[in-house]
Amino acid sequence: MSLKAGIVGLPNVGKSTLFSALTLNEAESANYAFTTIEPNIAIVNLEDKRLYQLANIVKAKKITPATFQFVDIAGLVAGASKGEGLGNQFLANIREVDAIVHVIRCFENEDIVHVNNKINPINDLKIINLELILADLQSLDNILNRIGKRAQNSNNSELKEEYKVLLKAKNILLEEKMLKNASFDDDEIKILKTYQFLTIKPTIYVANLDENSYKNLNNANHYINLKNELDNANEILIPICIKLEYEVSQFSAEDKLMFLNEYDIEQSGLDEIISKSFYLLDQSVYFTAGEIETRAWVFKNGMNAAQCAGIIHSDFEKKFVKAEIIKYEDYIFYQGEKQAKEAGKMSLEGKNYLMQDGDVCYFKIAK
Repeated sequence: MSLKAGIVGLPNVGKSTLFSALTLNEAESANYAFTTIEPNIAIVNLEDKRLYQLANIVKAKKITPATFQFVDIAGLVAGASKGEGLGNQFLANIREVDAIVHVIRCFENEDIVHVNNKINPINDLKIINLELILADLQSLDNILNRIGKRAQNSNNSELKEEYKVLLKAKNILLEEKMLKNASFDDDEIKILKTYQFLTIKPTIYVANLDENSYKNLNNANHYINLKNELDNANEILIPICIKLEYEVSQFSAEDKLMFLNEYDIEQSGLDEIISKSFYLLDQSVYFTAGEIETRAWVFKNGMNAAQCAGIIHSDFEKKFVKAEIIKYEDYIFYQGEKQAKEAGKMSLEGKNYLMQDGDVCYFKIAK
């Protein structure tokens, strides 16, 4: 399953440097707006210690982690929804991603220009969100114009319900609220997601701080103000120093660990962005463990065993017979499949078994 997160924000807030740190690929970066025009796309690994512990037990010759795509989308500006600053192209790029990583500048530096010539994280946040809201309103107006008369004059209950949900969404947007923060039931969300609205996409906010502010978050006023704003909306905010993270991303594993210990943090900001982007989309992983290859497979929570087998190959879902499941903790405790099975820790599951994060699986397929 290919998952994609788009990195957005105003120009010169650190998006391309973050992208470079995430992927270890250099995205073009310069001190002026619209350096990034075409989106850069790269694939990063979801670092999962469990995968490597399984591989160590089976002495795997090949290790294949789950992956996640990040897209470096050029900076939005006020008026983007009307085409300002190549806005239409940028908004189209955002529409193609599953989740949004919204970078907001929270530091002062006269050598790095700000598109509005003033550092105000809350205002920057509102500029981007308003452009996404306005873009969704334009889309909604076009949809409602297309189906409105038909829905009102039809006996089709599904079409009438769709029209009702779209009107509800429009009223929320007119109040300058994001659809993802509004109250919708599961059926309503299913309708809205068919239209790829921008404001319903899961979002992680990243506060880009300078090194001094990052060391002293309690005294970082720009960050504190932004955090209070986003806490009120129950949003995720990750504080990082993107410049520092970029430098650390080029360290050896040993040096990286020393850095984390020095700053007294368990996980780098980059790893936190990757993992939270992944799980924000309600995804998990199951494992297949063997000497030839040990691999992590991405699935959406709620998928059954047959559907998960189909992720490996579409024929596997059709020809599914059963799944042998060992919980990750049992696999590690008993040091492998044979010992776990002898201890009664392997279960035989049918196609309707709901896969759990960390399941180690062996699928039986009809010939």
